[in-house]
Amino acid sequence: MIIIGLIMIMTGEFLRKLAMYTAKQSFSHLIEDKPNKEHRLITHGMYNYYRHPSYVGWFWWACGTQILLANPICFFIYLLSTWFFFADRIAYEEATLIRCYGTLYRDYQKRVPVGIPFIKGCP
Repeated sequence: MIIIGLIMIMTGEFLRKLAMYTAKQSFSHLIEDKPNKEHRLITHGMYNYYRHPSYVGWFWWACGTQILLANPICFFIYLLSTWFFFADRIAYEEATLIRCYGTLYRDYQKRVPVGIPFIKGCP
């Protein structure tokens, strides 16, 4: 289980860092409700495979830490709390992205999955 946990942690951290590097100034920890002239819709790199690669990375990293620690109760608590957090955050963030980018973001949604199991994003 240690190896599985380490692989999940390293993969998650790599995805998160790569997402931040790819998005550069368009990456922010805050969801902006209004268009920011410095931000662009990023659809290349890891964003070509996942709409939210930073969240995917954080999700797998968080679950991997509990596998590494061999803590099954906390694993399920982390899994559920992280999943519900991102399901809510992604729906809200995508609603703002649809307002900012319209059809461009809608087309991107159709092509690229969220990346976290069973989260569909904003309808």
